[in-house]
Amino acid sequence: MKELSEAYTAEDVAQYLKLHPYTVRRLAREKKIPAFRVGGQWRFRKDEIDQWSRSYPFSDKPEGYGLASNSQSHKKGK
Repeated sequence: MKELSEAYTAEDVAQYLKLHPYTVRRLAREKKIPAFRVGGQWRFRKDEIDQWSRSYPFSDKPEGYGLASNSQSHKKGK
């Protein structure tokens, strides 16, 4: 039996990934991020989100994902 893990809301995951909550919900709806629905609301398991964020190819990440690191590397090139 799979061990129960804590489930987070779209707002929690958005803050964790530094994305807008709407983006997180859209990714869930498009099945691009591991999620499930409870009572009409999206829920996310932290361990699955951590695994997804490590394995998701950077070029396919949502717009704005990792923006801080991209802007720093861009500034170095100037």
